[in-house]
Amino acid sequence: MIAIVDYGMGNLRSVQKGFARVGHEAEITADPDRVANARGIVLPGVGAFGDAMINLGDAGLTSPIVKAVSEGVPFLGICLGLQLLFTESEELGVHRGLDLLAGKVCLFPEGQRIPQIGWNQIHIQRETPLLAGVPDGAFFYFVHSYYVSPSRKEDGIASTDYGIDYVAIAGAENVFGVQFHPEKSQDAGLKILSNFGNLAG
Repeated sequence: MIAIVDYGMGNLRSVQKGFARVGHEAEITADPDRVANARGIVLPGVGAFGDAMINLGDAGLTSPIVKAVSEGVPFLGICLGLQLLFTESEELGVHRGLDLLAGKVCLFPEGQRIPQIGWNQIHIQRETPLLAGVPDGAFFYFVHSYYVSPSRKEDGIASTDYGIDYVAIAGAENVFGVQFHPEKSQDAGLKILSNFGNLAG
């Protein structure tokens, strides 16, 4: 079972429907035990970083997520879920993240229209099973005001240009995060969900 973590932030049902379309069963759950025993974990999210971390902690979900990832369970963060993977965020103050990937979350520099809303291309920097069958230059749907800045260059999988060249897909070993919404990104996004489902067994 793939667990879609319900911590009160984001349209979880659209992600679940996306997995169903590509033949993978995914369950929306706020039960820490269900998350701990899942074969794959998906953390979607829309909203503020600090609120998200509070909600995860209050629901008792932080420790099961971190433990499962340390044991090799495939993990996919979507939008805010990508940002929560990192050490800290500067959104509305400094907030500690899950620290599964080293780095920070930064506001787009002045001069850019914020948030970035709409379709944009990714530029693949290294191959990964998550992107099997996804071409370089594929378009995905983005809605965000902050971007991730990994401490380790090798944690960047693909980039996108929005005034600056920033990391749109990050990951290391069994941990992945995408800044865009694959469930809203038509065939390319569904391919990513399919690939993750395959990784989760």
